[in-house]
Order: sequence, then C-alpha cells, then structure tokens
Amino acid sequence: MKWCLEPGASPLFGSDRGCAEFEQDVLRFDGPSEARTNATDDEVLYVLAGSGVAELGGEPAELTRGTAAYVRRGIPWQVTEADGLEILSVLVREPLPGDTTHAVIAVDEAEEGSATAGRQFRLLAPCASATQFVGYIPVGRAPDHFHKYDEVVYVLEGTGELHIDGETAPLTAGSCVHLPAGLVHCLENTGPGEMQVLGVFRPAGSPAEAYYPDGTKAVY
Repeated sequence: MKWCLEPGASPLFGSDRGCAEFEQDVLRFDGPSEARTNATDDEVLYVLAGSGVAELGGEPAELTRGTAAYVRRGIPWQVTEADGLEILSVLVREPLPGDTTHAVIAVDEAEEGSATAGRQFRLLAPCASATQFVGYIPVGRAPDHFHKYDEVVYVLEGTGELHIDGETAPLTAGSCVHLPAGLVHCLENTGPGEMQVLGVFRPAGSPAEAYYPDGTKAVY
C-alpha cells in the first residue's frame, strides 16, 4: 500500500513518495551536531527516544521522550548533548507567516481533546501552518472517514491496521502513514493495548475534524 511504510523505511514521506506538503524523517544523534537551518520550511520535532540538550533560536532546551518543538524557517537549532537521541522531524513546505520563532512543549503538559470512537489527543508545538499532535487510540475500529487536511502519521506505540479502499496494511511502532486530503480511510487498533500516534497535518486545525464518506461531519 503506497500510503503506508513499514518500520525502518528510508527515506520516509516526502515529494519523492508523493507527499508534497511535508518531508518526514527520523534524525539520530549520539553527540553534538552542527547547526541546522532551513531557509524555506518550518520544522516540527518530536523526541522518539533517548535524551539530550538542544539550542533553538539560541535558547537551551532539555530533550526527553515526548518533548515536542517548533522551529520557524530561518531559525537555527542544534543538538549540544545527546544520548541515543532519536527525533522525528517534519518539514512543512511553503509555510505561512507567524510571530512565534520557536517553542518547546512536553506531551504531558499539552492541551487535551476528544475525537471520534473514544479517541483522545494532545496538541503539541504551535505552528501557524500545521498542527502537531499525539493521538491515543483505544482498541477497536473507527468508522471509515476522511479529512480535509493533508497528514503524515508516525506510530509511536501499539499494533493495528490501516484500511484504505479494500486494502489493509499492518501498523506497528515505527510505521508511517501519509493521508492526502479527501482519502477515505480507517485506522484500527487491534490491541491488546492503547495505540499512540504522532500526527502532523495542514492546514492547521483540530484533529477531531473528520467526515464520513458521504460528506457528513463525523460525530463524537
């Protein structure tokens, strides 16, 4: 299934894989890095594993699993200390202008919300162009639906299946999914425990906004 990549796939989603809105990649650090600056794209980050310290816009930030960050285009950031540090980076193409240059937030301090089929989410680092969130999915299958935004998803924990147009792909930690706007799909948690996913979508909005295949708005 072209919408789903198995764990460890490289590269992840980007223009070469039909995803023009984003470039999604896993960055790994075992020590200090050189400064990273992108002149054209905003960047949202999420620590998958390990720990470290980074400088974003000249300010220090502690990095542990679940730390999220936003860096506006043209703002430098770099890792100054790292111990097995893995960061999921999503570059946001053609970003909108915004006043915030950079921000850091821990997932357990983030705003909570509810979506369909008993699903919960936490909104992460603010970005004018896109929304970054962690979704918490209970065991079960939500109704088929679509979104009006373009989204890339990374499975953090759990086991499940992605259903699209009669095809099914397995999902485990490290699986990546690209959901273009309007694509009818269903993400099922096959258990036994909760599934957690990291999503980034644009245009920015609420992860709870979804529509059934007939175009009616999903309820929760």
